[in-house]
Amino acid sequence: MAEQRIKVIIAKPGLDGHDRGAKVVARALVEAGMEVVYLGLQQTPESIVRAAVEEDADVVGISILSGAHMTHFRRIKELMDGQGLGDRLLTGGGIIPTKDQAKLKEIGVEKVFGPGDDLQEIIDYIRHWRAAQAR
Repeated sequence: MAEQRIKVIIAKPGLDGHDRGAKVVARALVEAGMEVVYLGLQQTPESIVRAAVEEDADVVGISILSGAHMTHFRRIKELMDGQGLGDRLLTGGGIIPTKDQAKLKEIGVEKVFGPGDDLQEIIDYIRHWRAAQAR
């Protein structure tokens, strides 16, 4: 049986207007064989989770540079849990201080990536998460 492709939502919540990093990550995931739906700029947590439900996404990747990461990740996680997506991977990246990464993990964001992180590390992380889910 063929392995089902991993489906990833990539989005930029809030008013952050810089999306080059999100587009680079999205392209790398596509080239790695994943299906990516890029929602673009200025999404709300509600629109992101609605798309995750509609697309039956395995992964929700959030890119945040604005400093509002705690608020957005918390709200997206709450909405995902409320919509029955609590078993899906919520991850992301951007400018997120190290001190906040432990807090994000507590609310269910296992790992976040920053500028300069290797794209292959992101790909491998998602693949390892998927493999763990299959066990």
